[in-house]
Amino acid sequence: MTGGRPGGGGVAGPAAAGGAPLLAIRDLAIDFGTPEEPQPAVRGIDLTVTQGSTLGIVGESGSGKSMSMLSVVSLLPDTARVSGSVQLAGREVLGLGPRELRKIRGSQVGMIFQDPMTSLNPVFTVGDQVGEAIRTHEPGMSRRKARARAIELLADVTIPRPAERARSYPFELSGGMRQRVMIAIAIANNPALLIADEPTTALDVTIQAQILELLKRLVDERNVGLIVISHDLGVVAGVVDRVAVMYGGRIVEDAPVDELFAAPRHPYTRALLGCTPRLDRPNASLTPIPGTPPVLSALHGGCSFRARCGYRQPRCEDEDPALQPAGRSQAACLFADEIGALPLSTAAPAATEEAAS
Repeated sequence: MTGGRPGGGGVAGPAAAGGAPLLAIRDLAIDFGTPEEPQPAVRGIDLTVTQGSTLGIVGESGSGKSMSMLSVVSLLPDTARVSGSVQLAGREVLGLGPRELRKIRGSQVGMIFQDPMTSLNPVFTVGDQVGEAIRTHEPGMSRRKARARAIELLADVTIPRPAERARSYPFELSGGMRQRVMIAIAIANNPALLIADEPTTALDVTIQAQILELLKRLVDERNVGLIVISHDLGVVAGVVDRVAVMYGGRIVEDAPVDELFAAPRHPYTRALLGCTPRLDRPNASLTPIPGTPPVLSALHGGCSFRARCGYRQPRCEDEDPALQPAGRSQAACLFADEIGALPLSTAAPAATEEAAS
């Protein structure tokens, strides 16, 4: 389903083999700044999503996961320079004009943004906002029919008393309800692909579980492709089939979710799991990842994770490995096989002095 390599395309995952993909990203790179002094954000990734499949994209803030997905609907700032290929159902998206992009947003791709309080308009009722999303792609529909359809959608996303809530303003709803409204807008025009960017941010664990269960149900009922972006492996664990782990603007591990949790093959993935509470290891201590994410413009050869990695070897200073396939998984680490064979209970060696500074 995913892949990539430093500065170029990578190995397409197994999902690409079955039918035409909903989304096919090849060698995607994004940078800011000037051509003379570029500030990279994404450094060449490949990614494929097919109908009915679910993908989690996980990594720390600044890893490039949200930037990559914003490029799918061309919502990056004007200062961004994007290269590579982004295809939706076989059609190239990069380079399309505003009119063509408006037809794609909402009808082919539904986007669920991470902060519904700032994404929803405070001066319009939620019913009007859901109805506007419908009428944008069906301009001939009357406001009355659009409102009736909006109430149906609010009911579909399990908002109680939907007719009453349709007359509410965003500030009158709880955080969980506002997120459900965002999901209703995203599915209003039956898109084939849903992208959920941190859909459980600022929600308590009970509401998080309800939102994630709702997303799972929508995938089952509508047979859509789903991408869930998160910094938390625990959030995506029960929702997605496959996980792509991003670090330093590229994908460093790509694996089925069960394999990734059982035998992570990249040190960064192991580090993320080490600071994630797990029900199957209730007594395990949580270990923070030392150091800070790299400044991408300052990377000059070698593995981008080496300064924070307890498994670092001299070769890591000079070699920046591409994703290497192993069965259904891929990992960008020179020692992926050895690390994948280690029990999860095995603590990583102490981080380097460079990481702690």
